[in-house]
Amino acid sequence: MSATKEATSPSKPASIAPGLQSLRPAFQSFIRIECGLSPNTLEAYDRDLRDLLTDMTRRGRVTASDIQPRDLTEHLGTLHRDQSLAPASIVRHLATIKVFFRWLAATHRIDGVANPADYLDRPTRWKKLPGVLTPRQVKLLLAAPQPDADPEPSHNPLYLRDRALLELLYSSGLRASEVCTVSLRDLHPTLGVVIVTGKGGKQRIVPIGKPAQHAVREYLDLCRPRLARSIDGADLSLNRLLLSRTGRPLERVAIWQLVKKNALKAGLKSVHPHMLRHSFATHLLQGGADLRVVQELLGHADIATTQVYTHVDSSRLRDAQKKFHPRP
Repeated sequence: MSATKEATSPSKPASIAPGLQSLRPAFQSFIRIECGLSPNTLEAYDRDLRDLLTDMTRRGRVTASDIQPRDLTEHLGTLHRDQSLAPASIVRHLATIKVFFRWLAATHRIDGVANPADYLDRPTRWKKLPGVLTPRQVKLLLAAPQPDADPEPSHNPLYLRDRALLELLYSSGLRASEVCTVSLRDLHPTLGVVIVTGKGGKQRIVPIGKPAQHAVREYLDLCRPRLARSIDGADLSLNRLLLSRTGRPLERVAIWQLVKKNALKAGLKSVHPHMLRHSFATHLLQGGADLRVVQELLGHADIATTQVYTHVDSSRLRDAQKKFHPRP
């Protein structure tokens, strides 16, 4: 009877050794202040670090100096084998581990010469090629937001907001976290550009295509004024461009939901905001854009990150080979 109760009772939350747990607040302060990471990245780093320190505690490691290279290798293995994490997520865990142990060494919490994370190689072969929509699929998706069947659709023209959102994601290659923070003052319609604040607070200027400009203009004229709200004189919109039904800024999760909803309307499955960013980059390269230009538009710090799109566009390489090689 007792065995049955023990098997069915909820498991206790995994604990972290005090000597390891005490490192988390100081490391969080370091990456927030010194590295200038975004709130989403800070949350991801802390989540990865919690997983690591919990696993190290299970292995009997009670201080950072106790952790050995094999512990870290086996930890990454469990992420793939037991948690079935995607390759990109494991690479992010690896980045967290490397930054964490560099910080430990720099602050003399461990011996810098014996840094166990130095033995870990970046598994570039794990990189997964991004999913990309065809131009026809993009056209279907962008046309999906339509007025409701309401006899007076002008009372709730949210489809104009959805259309502006989708156009911005594809026209300018914005991340979901970037498009939800675009403010009214970031838009420059005369120049046809938007100022985007990306990872690490870095800003870049990105052109907006004419269809996107038209969609944003319609939204600003006919929809946003109906959504804007204030309480006791305080503007709930925080001057953001894209608003929810309640007049507050659209959040990242809501943007994912809106993209998914309109994709289903268009008869498309497994579409997410980042897929529009991937499509933006791939279609630019297919049209002959320079890789360095695409890197700048996407806000990538390292061109190696942008080079993944040259693999996606393998058809263009095959066509070039057939056209110019003397023996196709």
